[in-house]
Amino acid sequence: MQTMPAHAAHHDDREIETLEEFDAAVAARGSLAGFRVQAVDLTDRTRELLGTDTAGAVFLGCPMREEAAAKIRGDGALVFPPVPGLPFDPYRGLVYSPEELFASLPDGYEATPDARAYAWFQRTKADGDIYASMLRAVHDDSVSDALDELLSGARVVGVMGGHAMARGSQAYAGAARLGRELARAGFTVATGGGPGAMEAANLGAYAAPFDDGMLDDAVLLLAKAPSFVPSVTDWARTAFEVRDRWPRGGTSVGIPTWFYGHEPPNPFASHIAKYFANATREDGLLARCNAGVVFLPGAAGTVQEIFDNATPNYYESRGEPTPMVLVNRAHWTEKLPTWPLLQSLAEGRSMQARIALVDRIEEAPEALKRLGG
Repeated sequence: MQTMPAHAAHHDDREIETLEEFDAAVAARGSLAGFRVQAVDLTDRTRELLGTDTAGAVFLGCPMREEAAAKIRGDGALVFPPVPGLPFDPYRGLVYSPEELFASLPDGYEATPDARAYAWFQRTKADGDIYASMLRAVHDDSVSDALDELLSGARVVGVMGGHAMARGSQAYAGAARLGRELARAGFTVATGGGPGAMEAANLGAYAAPFDDGMLDDAVLLLAKAPSFVPSVTDWARTAFEVRDRWPRGGTSVGIPTWFYGHEPPNPFASHIAKYFANATREDGLLARCNAGVVFLPGAAGTVQEIFDNATPNYYESRGEPTPMVLVNRAHWTEKLPTWPLLQSLAEGRSMQARIALVDRIEEAPEALKRLGG
């Protein structure tokens, strides 16, 4: 089973994103000239900063004492100070964890950093303030950089599907088994990071290291709060009950957005790359699914994702087409007849050999393998 470190080692050698990396660079090189230091608290590293060459370095959102800041500016370094009063760090060097986004959940979801970031977004997105839009853009670019580092070398399979799939339903349990099987096969499972089918697939990946009975028990426990409506707080608390009962589960990725702020991120994705700009998030999610995508039944959002994925496969703009597996024949040929259009687009092109329609969710992993995932 593939695992992902909390912080991948594949980033630019000049980037420093943790205090440990800062200390190691100072000890090994005696210089930070030309480095990029990102969202590291340097309040207790004044002596090191005063005694180290920082010419040409850039410090992004690093708390530090004023004497240190004055010295490194004198060296010719650029210092972008932390932005006070924000519920998020625009310069962050790592993707989010569930614990970080859901901190303060005992006080209710409204008290969490996730809910406070959404509230800030709602206040600022329509006021035309260039400063707020710049902060959102810097944040999203930082998250993309962190996600690229995290997934470097991973074989990523996306699982897409609707947010309305209820905990406790057969469909939810099936999506969870799919996520578990993909994770056990060595894939990194990536979803839109929200509730419903997305949560189920992340849950399945979380369950991968445990015996098979664990997933059945977890699904039963989660059914106490089948939806994030009417209470996100109860929905999230139930998820953390599962995590507390079975700690140290498997890894996966969730890529949600504050654009759909009424949908909270699910706590079963070990790594959460959350964006303000939904367009950046959508394109980035599908672009990183280098081993294929499984599309479970969904509505407008899932239809959009199918054709967002089909377009680069059609034009081969990202290289060789990646596998696309649609699950539930009746849904994709009758209720929302997406499959016939996808077939027509693929006809005579190399992507024709990379698309499949299956009836049952249990058939998806084999179809993915057959298509070259």
